Amino acid sequence: MVSETVVLVVDDAPQSLGLLCHTLQEHGYTVLVARDGQSALDRLDLATPDVVLLDAMMPGLSGFETCRRIKQDAALQHIPVIFMTGLSDTQHVVEGFDAGGVDYVVKPVRAQEVLARLATHVRNARAVRLAREAVDVGGHGVLVVDARQRVAWRSPQAQRWLAEFFTEGDGLPSAWLESGSETLERASPANDGRVLVARRLGPVGLGEVMWLVSMRAAGVAAPSRLGTASLTPRETEVLSWVAKGKTNRDVGEILGMSPRTVNKHLEHVFEKLGVETRAAAAALASREGLGSEAPAGSR
Repeated sequence: MVSETVVLVVDDAPQSLGLLCHTLQEHGYTVLVARDGQSALDRLDLATPDVVLLDAMMPGLSGFETCRRIKQDAALQHIPVIFMTGLSDTQHVVEGFDAGGVDYVVKPVRAQEVLARLATHVRNARAVRLAREAVDVGGHGVLVVDARQRVAWRSPQAQRWLAEFFTEGDGLPSAWLESGSETLERASPANDGRVLVARRLGPVGLGEVMWLVSMRAAGVAAPSRLGTASLTPRETEVLSWVAKGKTNRDVGEILGMSPRTVNKHLEHVFEKLGVETRAAAAALASREGLGSEAPAGSR
């Protein structure tokens, strides 16, 4: 464990967690303690921990509400929250996840179980943070939207564009994303000829979908999904024959490769197009005219 990893423990009876806190310190964690939800939020104004261990049921601000407020703060929403609760029935487990928690442990907590869960979530959170920082530095517009069409994360560039193009609610009307289209457009409210474009990249987590947001001038054709997918010539050939209804065996015979190799090419195609099934890839290729004629170089 990295010695600088900080965990915030929030419990209205922290003395009952003395052994846990001692064990965490022995394993290299720096432990901060808060006795209630409001105190936890006050501490977060002063220091940003790597993970929060949060009691679900506390007087005053409950753990669930505390977690919701953490997740509403763009500067804090990346912090994984693990609930500690004696309430293991489905209703409270669901409420914890709905509030933004990533995991839960049942009281009385077992130190070794907590250590294992902390290590996993801290590692995952750091990997996600590094990826998001890379997106931020690159100036890309990226959205991650959950199953309820709520924005789970947005890059700074996406935030700027959304604030400029939308005024309703949190800046992203759910109706815009619920249209069912793979590519969405919205004209600038300033009528300056610009168009905000969102392209669905595909699932990135449990119920979460990533969208790539970009800007283009009105009247300029949006790049095709295939045009931006960076398919190799061989992958394009394979996809073209799949769009014409050929099986892997048929494609292999036409292109002189084994069905296993065809399947491997298709796996790469699915990943690059952001689709999950053969039918979805074929439909996309057909819409963009890839399967309308035999590809060059085929037999």
